[in-house]
Amino acid sequence: VDRFAKNFDQMGVLRERTTKVLGKVTKGDNIKFDGLSRVAHVTDATDWRVEYPFVVLTPDTEEEMAALVKGCVELGLTIIPRGGGTGYTGGAVPLTWKSAVINTEKLEQMTEVEMVTLPGLDKPVATIWTGAGVVTQRVADAAERGGFVFAVDPTSAEASCVGGNIAMNAGGKKAVLWGTALDNLASWKMVTPNGDWLVVERLDHNFGKIHEQDLVRFHLRHYAADDAACRKPLGEKTLEIPGRQFRKEGLGKDVTDKFLAGLPGVQKEGCDGIITSAVWILHRLPAHTRTVCLEFFGQVREAVPSIVEITDYFKPGGAGLAAGVQLAGLEHLDERYVRAVGYATKAKRQGTPKMVLIGDIVSDDEDAVMAAASSVVRFANARSGEGFIAVSAETRKKFWLDRARTAAIAKHTNAFKVNEDVVIPLPRMGDYCDGIERINIELSIRN
Repeated sequence: VDRFAKNFDQMGVLRERTTKVLGKVTKGDNIKFDGLSRVAHVTDATDWRVEYPFVVLTPDTEEEMAALVKGCVELGLTIIPRGGGTGYTGGAVPLTWKSAVINTEKLEQMTEVEMVTLPGLDKPVATIWTGAGVVTQRVADAAERGGFVFAVDPTSAEASCVGGNIAMNAGGKKAVLWGTALDNLASWKMVTPNGDWLVVERLDHNFGKIHEQDLVRFHLRHYAADDAACRKPLGEKTLEIPGRQFRKEGLGKDVTDKFLAGLPGVQKEGCDGIITSAVWILHRLPAHTRTVCLEFFGQVREAVPSIVEITDYFKPGGAGLAAGVQLAGLEHLDERYVRAVGYATKAKRQGTPKMVLIGDIVSDDEDAVMAAASSVVRFANARSGEGFIAVSAETRKKFWLDRARTAAIAKHTNAFKVNEDVVIPLPRMGDYCDGIERINIELSIRN
């Protein structure tokens, strides 16, 4: 009992010392010991709860970050970086009471699209600079305003922050075409565990998936904690890593590989430093996009091979890629997810689908993209599935964003045969009728 009572005295002393040490770095209002702040940072999306943090720090600017880390080290506090708190691995869950959660959500400064010549390249490319606390969807919106696409697109885009996207090497539905966060970073800035600055810059960016580049080079520069502008490097070196080391052959992103060939920051979940800002590359989509929604009602073991069939169709040697068509996004919803979100089944069948696939198919050739979408629908038809094709931007957005809330599309029962190889499904008129492809050629009905 005496030891328990003394803990309160020790905590009081540590609070006073923390306020004094960190108060030199940030405003007093950003040093939070109150119950509401601590409760709000006791867990993340996992809902695991172990210990309340001792203090929550909410710095106003990126420049404060290094000194805050140094102060926490001086105070003997375990440091936990946190952004939107959407992680499902428990990376933001305090495991000891003597911990400081550094929340980066105020680091929300960002630019619009900028044309920049990156190291090793000979012409400007579209980029965007973001603070670590910028919500992922805001970056996507800014890219769209400039006529470009931001490739990092996790399901949590409306709530997650880009600092966490880097720390987790987040992907999303567009990863099938442009890769994960690692593939789309031009550079990033972070604070190391000893409180220094580290800037990591990728050289000779290939604007594709990183494992497709034979040799990948990164330039690392270290700066002192009081050199937030990064003017006088304390040391620098270049990492040269074979591209194939960044992906597990036949699997893609390897979540077990936290070392990632020694590259700092990415996929480390905040264990080797805190991401504070980044520069991202942006992409241009081809002129025409079709979004397909495939619902499978048979056995899961029969439906799953369709994922391989679809991706193979758009790989080198596949008929889709040969026709100049690419798969720009693909998302898989299993039966548990479908039930959990109250998915609105588009097909007029009893029960919910065992599996749902939603994908974006893109090309500069409108006829080719529609033919490819039709082929993908036929893959589903062959495996007890039904497919729907959205054309208008509004309808495509509904397929992606409102899949758990929209009314069901009436089941398509007929098909128009364009030729022996291409069959276009024709939905009945329903909520999405304005977005369904119109075929302005003479067609014959196949019952």
